[in-house]
Amino acid sequence: MASSAKRRAIETGVNVQDSKESSDEGLEESGDEGSENSEEEINEEVIVDFEAHTISDNDFHGIKTLLQQLFLKSHVNTSDLTDIIIQQNHIGSVIRQAEVPEDSDDEGDPDEVFGFISMVNLTEREGVECLEKLKDMILEQCVKSSSPDVQEKFEELLLDSAHSIGLLLSERFVNVPPQIALPMHKQLLKEMAEAQRTNKPCGKCQFFLMISKTCKPAKKSISGHGQPKDELLFVNDEEEFFYEQATLKFSYSVQDEADFCATGKWSHDDVPMKPFRTVMVIPMDRMGTIMDKMTEYLSV
Repeated sequence: MASSAKRRAIETGVNVQDSKESSDEGLEESGDEGSENSEEEINEEVIVDFEAHTISDNDFHGIKTLLQQLFLKSHVNTSDLTDIIIQQNHIGSVIRQAEVPEDSDDEGDPDEVFGFISMVNLTEREGVECLEKLKDMILEQCVKSSSPDVQEKFEELLLDSAHSIGLLLSERFVNVPPQIALPMHKQLLKEMAEAQRTNKPCGKCQFFLMISKTCKPAKKSISGHGQPKDELLFVNDEEEFFYEQATLKFSYSVQDEADFCATGKWSHDDVPMKPFRTVMVIPMDRMGTIMDKMTEYLSV
């Protein structure tokens, strides 16, 4: 049963685009003018209330679906990873739509998950198969996509238990605005501080490991030397602040695993986009700076 122990309402506007007019009757009344309007893009702002809840067993399908959009066809077992996230439900939240009035026409699933945030301590869970597969995948992609120096540093960080590193997972559907990220990250940090106070594994991380959905323009730069750094586009806008503070990072293509950019941003100014994943390591002591920038950017 979903708990409301961490229930926070977040009101935000969502842009909805539709190329069709609302009714045939309206088109008939307006004649040629209506026909012209029907070809125009409609921009309508819909106000939706979201609430954060403690993660529960009911959230398995929703969390797994969001993990699958991150890991695509990789060998990471998203079912097992979802189980771990649910088992440690003292940390993390899921986002659902706020309670809909009985007279509303909205018949959506009240348990539908629109987003979630969690953190899994990779060091404390050394030997867990799905997490070992995840580390193997990261190191394999690192070999293909980065320099030997970066490879060496990632191997040291992921394979040496002297470093306590937590996998930070923050996923949502593309039509959910970034404003929800601010209270979710703030709550997660509070829970980590409480976990540290009570000597739980989730509170002992020195570093965050993050895998972000990113895109780059498909066309190479004029110089022919690859893409400039500023052409890396983040699907979750706020994750650019993590990128700026990361001490270790690389990106790898997932074009062969995705049919499209899978981001809701299939083009940027009509430029075809290629899907990537960007792996980042962020020292825990830089989270204050990240939260300050996120607060400035996302506060409404």
